[in-house]
Amino acid sequence: MASRQPTQRAIRTAGAAPRGGVFRFFIEVIAELRRTTWPTRQEATRLSILVLIVSAFFGVFLGAIDYGFGQLSKFLIGG
Repeated sequence: MASRQPTQRAIRTAGAAPRGGVFRFFIEVIAELRRTTWPTRQEATRLSILVLIVSAFFGVFLGAIDYGFGQLSKFLIGG
C-alpha cells in the first residue's frame, strides 16, 4: 500500500487563512445560527435555575471546605 503524498496545492494552502474575509465569516455565522435548534423558553428557564442551584451548592460546599482548612491550619499553627 503506497503512502499518499500531499499535493503542492495542499501544501501551499495548509497554513493559509481561508479566503473570503470577514464578510464571508459573518454570512457563515448567520447561516449556522439558522440551523441551530434553540431551546424553548421553558427549557431555558429550567436549565438556568438548575445552573444557579448547582453553582450555589458548590459555592457553599467549597466555602465550607475552605473554612474547615482555615480552622485546621489555625489549630496546627497555634494561632
